[in-house]
Amino acid sequence: MIRIVVFAAFVFSGIAFGQSPLADLPKGLGADSPKTPVKTLEDWKVRREEILKAAQEIMGPLPGVEKRCPLDVQVVEEVDCGRYVRRSLTYASEPNSRVPAYLLIPKKALTGGERVPAVLCLHPTDDSVGNGVVVGLGGKENRQYAVELTERGFVTIAPAYPLLAKYQPDLGALGYVSGTMKAIHDNRRALDLLDALPFVRPGLYAAIGHSLGGHNSVYTALFDERIKVVVSSCGLDSYRDYKGGDIRGWTSTRYMPRLLQWRDRLAELPVDFPEMIAALAPRCVFISAPVNDDNFRAASVDRVAGEARPVFALYGATDCLIVEHPEGGHDFPDAMRQKAYGLIEETIAKPTKAP
Repeated sequence: MIRIVVFAAFVFSGIAFGQSPLADLPKGLGADSPKTPVKTLEDWKVRREEILKAAQEIMGPLPGVEKRCPLDVQVVEEVDCGRYVRRSLTYASEPNSRVPAYLLIPKKALTGGERVPAVLCLHPTDDSVGNGVVVGLGGKENRQYAVELTERGFVTIAPAYPLLAKYQPDLGALGYVSGTMKAIHDNRRALDLLDALPFVRPGLYAAIGHSLGGHNSVYTALFDERIKVVVSSCGLDSYRDYKGGDIRGWTSTRYMPRLLQWRDRLAELPVDFPEMIAALAPRCVFISAPVNDDNFRAASVDRVAGEARPVFALYGATDCLIVEHPEGGHDFPDAMRQKAYGLIEETIAKPTKAP
């Protein structure tokens, strides 16, 4: 049985959330400044900028032009996988940092003369095969979404996540305060790589991920509007509800160490998932939250969506935020993957001729 939630307005037991995504805007500087309600899209755009700044308080600053360099793509291996080819490659995301990635290309994209849509496929926590799990090279079942999307005709790219498996960048030396922000930057550069491919339709992508890949997809889309569809499986609930308020699971070096500052004052967090999901509007957001996930609470996911939905309503896009609750635990079952693929196809899979 699958339960679909298009709106959640109930109250569940747990820690109350902080500011609504539509919190009033200050009319001037200072905590005592009078407030003005967020009622229009123009108001919301100001509020959204506040949310992006608040996220960077925790994740560290979003890299700017100082981090950009030629991608210098180097193919390590190419494997014929039948209907597609799999390229193992590295690219320079910034000076002194090369990111391992897999690029899966349908053979028809190499010969058909059409630009085809592409998807950023972000892997779950796996310290053995890392990003190999989403391209079918080991790990748990139900994680091979890069392969399945490529077989549907998409080009897919699967970059490695910092400090997992063989990808071990020195975050401190590179100037990062979180693995989260390094991953965001690496993922954005993966989109730059896709933009440069002659057989890919540029500037219009989906991002999909399970668990770590689920929130990595949300974070990346928050800072890159080329991503028009976001799919998160078992990837989030409110920080305030995570593990009953024990935020430590989010605070390792590869995630966001600064979150530990709010460990005993979670109500004061400058940003949480309701605001970040709202900041994705009016883009399509698909969240799979299994009823028995022991990592992220399904009820908390409903509250996150319920708080974010009024922002989608401002855009007339309430149907673009979808939450589904499959039976089972921390997994990405076939039915959910197929629904996600369908949404991706509906949103970005419109063929165009290559110039």
